[in-house]
Amino acid sequence: AKMTHLQAGLSPETIEKARLELNENPDILHQDIQQVRDMIITRPDIGFLRTDDAFILRFLRARKFHQTEAFRLLAQYFQYRQLNLDMFKNFKADDPGIKRALTDGFPGVLENRDHCGRKILLLFAANWDQSRNSFIDILRAILLSLEVLIEDQELQINGFILIIDWSNFSFKQASKLTPSILKLAIEGLQDSFPARFGGVHFVNQPWYIHALYTLIKPFLKDKTRKRIFLHGNNLNSLHQLIHPECLPSEFGGTLPPYDMGTWARTLLGPDYSDENEYTHTSYNAMHVKHASSNLEREASPKPMKRSQSVVEAGTLKHEDPGESENTQPLLALD
Repeated sequence: AKMTHLQAGLSPETIEKARLELNENPDILHQDIQQVRDMIITRPDIGFLRTDDAFILRFLRARKFHQTEAFRLLAQYFQYRQLNLDMFKNFKADDPGIKRALTDGFPGVLENRDHCGRKILLLFAANWDQSRNSFIDILRAILLSLEVLIEDQELQINGFILIIDWSNFSFKQASKLTPSILKLAIEGLQDSFPARFGGVHFVNQPWYIHALYTLIKPFLKDKTRKRIFLHGNNLNSLHQLIHPECLPSEFGGTLPPYDMGTWARTLLGPDYSDENEYTHTSYNAMHVKHASSNLEREASPKPMKRSQSVVEAGTLKHEDPGESENTQPLLALD
C-alpha cells in the first residue's frame, strides 16, 4: 500500500484501520486537506492560527473525512478559543492553575492503551478540592492534556476513553457543577476538539450526578449520548467494554492503583516537584517566589484521598459565607 509522509510512523494495522473506519485514503490525503483549507475564506470572522497539513489532518480524522464536518470542527476549535480567551491565556503545563490541577490528578492518564489502542483518561471526582482548583482550571488541564496527546497520530485514529469515578463525590461538590460550566466543558470537548471519544464511563455515580446528567443531555449529540455508559457500581459491565488488564485496581482491574502524579510528571518534566505541592495555602504564598518553610508545609492541607470520607475532608471548612446547599442552581437551568 502506498503511504504518504503524513502517515509516517503509523503501523500498517493503524493505516488499515484508518482506511476502514475513517475513510482515510493516502492517495488523496493532500487533496482532502486542501479542500478543507480552501473553506477557510468562508469564515473571515475566525482567526485560523494553524493551517498546516498535519494539523488539518486531525480534524479530518476526527470527522471521518467528511470535509464540511471537519471544517466545521476546525472553525469551532478556533472560535471556542476566541470566545474563551481567558481560558487559553497562559495555556501551558506550568500555569499555576493548570499545574495544580495536573498535580491533583486532573486528568489521570494511563500509560498503556486499551485493546483498541485507545488512551484511557481517568477522573477521580472526589479528589476535586474546590478550595484549590476551579472547575475551569480542571477543564483547562484536561484540554491541554488532550492537546499534547493528540500530537500522537495513533491516538488521532484510535481515540480516547474517559472514565469518571464519582465515589465519595459529595452533594456539596456537585452543587458547583452549574449547567453553564458543564455546557462550557461539553462545548470544549464534544464540539471543538479533534479527538475521537470511544466511550465516557461513569462509575459509582450517586443519584444527584444522574440527575445532572439528565439535565445536560440536551447539549449532547446523539453520537455522544450513545457513548456514555452509566455503570453505577457494576464493574462487570465496565469490564465488558474495557478489559481488566488495562485498568487499575480502583476499577477492578489487574494494574496497581493509579498514582495521581503520573501524568503531571510526564507533562511537567523537571518542573514537577512533589515538594511544592500544597504549599499555596494563603493568597500571600501564591505571590511569593521562595519555597515556603517546612513549618508552613506541615500545616498545609493534604490532598484529599479517595477513601477519605467527605466529612473528614473538611467540606464545611471552606463553606463560602452565605452559601447553602439549597440555594445552589444544581437542578435549575440558569
